[in-house]
Amino acid sequence: MERKIELLAPGGDVDSIKAAILAGADAVYCGLDKFNARNRAANISFDELQGVIKLAHEYNCEIFLTINIVILEREIKALITLLNRLVNTNIDGVIIQDLGLFYILSNYFKTLPIHASTQATTHNEGQIKFLSKLNATRVNLSRELNLKEIKHLTSVATNSQVLTEVFVHGSQCISFSGICYMSSVIGGNSGNRGRCSQPCRDKYLKTSTSKEYPLNLKDNSAFFSIPDLYKAGVYSLKIEGRIKKYDYIYTVVNTYKKQINSWINQRILTSDNDNLHKVFNRDFSSGYLKGSISNEMFIDNPRDHSIKHISEINNFSSAAEKEKSELKFYTEKDQIKDEIEHKIKQLNIDKTPLHIYVSGDVNATLKVTIKTPDTSFDLFSESTLTNKGTEALGYNAILKRLKAINDTDYLIADINLDHLSDKLYLPFKELTSIKNQLLFLLNGSKKAIEPVVIPSIENHASNDFSPTVSVIISEIDDIALQSKKDITFYFKLPSSLKSNFNKIVDIFNQADNLIPWFPPVLIGDEYEDALKFIDEVKPKLIVTDNTGVAFEAYKRGIEWIAGPGLNTINSYSLLCLKEHFSCSGAFISNELSRVQIKSIKKPKDFKLFYNIYHPIVLMTSRQCLSQQIIGCHKQIMDEDCTPNCTKTSSITNDKGISFTVEKSKGNHHQIYNNENYLNIEIVKDLPQKFDSFFVDLSEISTETKITVEKTEIIDRFSDLLTGNTTFYNKLNTLIHPTTNAQYHKGI
Repeated sequence: MERKIELLAPGGDVDSIKAAILAGADAVYCGLDKFNARNRAANISFDELQGVIKLAHEYNCEIFLTINIVILEREIKALITLLNRLVNTNIDGVIIQDLGLFYILSNYFKTLPIHASTQATTHNEGQIKFLSKLNATRVNLSRELNLKEIKHLTSVATNSQVLTEVFVHGSQCISFSGICYMSSVIGGNSGNRGRCSQPCRDKYLKTSTSKEYPLNLKDNSAFFSIPDLYKAGVYSLKIEGRIKKYDYIYTVVNTYKKQINSWINQRILTSDNDNLHKVFNRDFSSGYLKGSISNEMFIDNPRDHSIKHISEINNFSSAAEKEKSELKFYTEKDQIKDEIEHKIKQLNIDKTPLHIYVSGDVNATLKVTIKTPDTSFDLFSESTLTNKGTEALGYNAILKRLKAINDTDYLIADINLDHLSDKLYLPFKELTSIKNQLLFLLNGSKKAIEPVVIPSIENHASNDFSPTVSVIISEIDDIALQSKKDITFYFKLPSSLKSNFNKIVDIFNQADNLIPWFPPVLIGDEYEDALKFIDEVKPKLIVTDNTGVAFEAYKRGIEWIAGPGLNTINSYSLLCLKEHFSCSGAFISNELSRVQIKSIKKPKDFKLFYNIYHPIVLMTSRQCLSQQIIGCHKQIMDEDCTPNCTKTSSITNDKGISFTVEKSKGNHHQIYNNENYLNIEIVKDLPQKFDSFFVDLSEISTETKITVEKTEIIDRFSDLLTGNTTFYNKLNTLIHPTTNAQYHKGI
C-alpha cells in the first residue's frame, strides 16, 4: 500500500479555506485574529474556526491552527483562555514557535498535537531532537535545505516519531525564517509577531550589477520534485500563501493535487505547470531544493509575473496580438474566479443549531430536551426543583451555565421556558452537570476537558548581586583583550569551522576561560563540526543560538546559555529551557521594550543576560548576496563559498538608508543595520534584572564608529555599572551613531 503524502494548504480567510478544501487539500492551516504570524491576512474568528473544522472533517481534511508568534508576558492569560477553549474542539494540531508555548502545551494541554513552525528554523538533527523532547509531532524544515539534507533530517525525525513537512510552493524569504529582524528594526514591525513589512521586496538604489531589487527571490516551486520528496520520506507538502485570495488557493492546490495523484496512482508526472503561472507569482525556482544556489533564484521585480510569462512563452508578431492575448488571459481569470466563488458559496460553515426546551415544576426533576436537525434527546437533573433558593431559574441563569456549548460545533438557537413554572430553584451545579452530559453526547461520547489553571510563576530575582560586564569577540586578534582578567570573554564561532578547525580548537585549548558562542545556522557538516569541536575542546560552558547545539550540550552535561537568537520573550520560555534542557541562563530578546522586559520573571537558579551593545544582524541568508550586489565569478555557490569567501558590500533603500552586507569567512551572508545597538538606559532602568550586560566588539563596517581602543571601551562599560551618570554621556560620545529604538517601541 502506498504511503500517504499530505498536501497542506494555506487558509487566510473562510473563503480561502473553503477553496482549499474543494481543491483537494488534505489539511489546511489557518489563524485566528490573534496569536498568528500573518496579521495581514483576514484570518478567522473562533466561531468560524468551529464551522471550518466541521466542514473540513466532512471532506476528510484536517485543520491546523497557527499560533506561531512569540508570546509576550502580558498575553499569557489570554493565551491560556484560548487554549482552554481549543482543547474542547476537534482541531487537528497547533503550529507554534514560542518556547514558552511549547512548555505550556507539553505540560498542561497534552491533547493538542504540536507542530513546529517554519519560524523554529529547523535545519539540523539536534533541533529535531530538541523539538521532539518538547512533544512536537511534526516539524517544518527550513526552506533553504536541499533534497539530501531533507532526506537525512526526515530519517532522524522518523526515529524520533516526528513527521516532516516541506514548503513546496509560494513566496520565498531571503532570510532564514525566525531569525529575520529587518522589518522589526527598521520599521517596528516584527516578523516574529506576524507583522513583517517585507523590506526585502523593497526597491533599492541600483547596485553595481544593475539590480534594483537585490533581495527579491523568485517564488518557490517544487512542482516537478514531488517524487523526490516522497522518496525522501517527507510526510507533508506545504503551500505558502495565507495572504493570497481564494482563486489563488484553489488553483495552486488543485494543480498540485492532480500532480500528486498522477504520480502516486500512475507514476506519471505532468510537465505542464501553466496553471501555476496564471495566478500571482514572481516566476519560479527550486534552487534550494536542488542544491543549486545561484543568481537564477532572484528576479528583479517583486510584482506579478503572470503577464510577462505569457510574452515569454509566445512569440507575438505584433503589439495588437500581444494585447489580445493579455485581454483573453484576464477574461479567463475572471471566469475562473467566478466559478470558484460559486463553488465555495455552496459550502456552509454555520454551526448546527440547538433548540433547548426546559420544563419542570416544584418537587419534580428538571427536564431539558435537546433538538437538532438530526436528533433529539432528554436530560434530567438529579435533584428536584424547589421554590426556595438564591437565584430563580430563568433564561439568563440557564444560558450562563450552558453557553460553553457555543464553543463547539453547535450553537444555542433558543431556550424555550414555556413549560417551566415560575420561581423555581435548583443548585446550579446541576445545570453544570447537564451541560457536561450534553457536551459529552454532542462530542461523540468524548468527555469535555475542564479548564486548566496554570500556576503563577514566582520571580526569583535578587537584590544581593551586582551585574557584570561580559565581552563578545569574533576576531582571533581580539583574544589578546583577555588580559583584562575581571572580564569574561565569549568568542563567536563561525557557522563553518571547515577551513580553520584545528586553529580554532588550539586557540580554545590555550586561551584561559574563553567561552565558545555557537551561531544560529548550522547545516549538515557545519553542525557535525560544531559537535566535533565540543568533543575536542570539552568546554565547561557554552552560549548557543542554535537549539541543535543546545540539545547536544544538554545530553553531554555541558552548562549552556541560550543566546538572543532563540528569541526568549516570556517567563515560560525560560522555564522551558531550564526544566527541559538544564539551561543555566538566557538572553532576553533585544526586540523587547523596557515594559515588556520588566514583566518577565526569573526562574530559581537561573541567570538573565542582555546584549547592551552590538552590530544589529537584520537577516542571515544561505543565498549569495554578493552575486546580486557586486557580482561574483561563480555562477553557483559551491562547498568552498561558506568556509572561505570574504566580501563586504552595501545596499541603500529609497530613503537613503544603507545596510552592510557581510560575508565573513565561515559564515553565511548577513545584512546589518546601518547603526549599531547601544542601550545604556537599561542599566539604570532595570539594574537588578540581569546578571551580566554583554558588549559585542565584532568588527562590522556600519556607520557606527568607536573613537578609542577596545580596551578603553571595555573599561567605560565597566564604569557604567558603578552608577556614575557621567559615564552614560561618555559612552554616547565614544560610540556613535547608535540606536536603541526597539527598547522604546518593543513588539
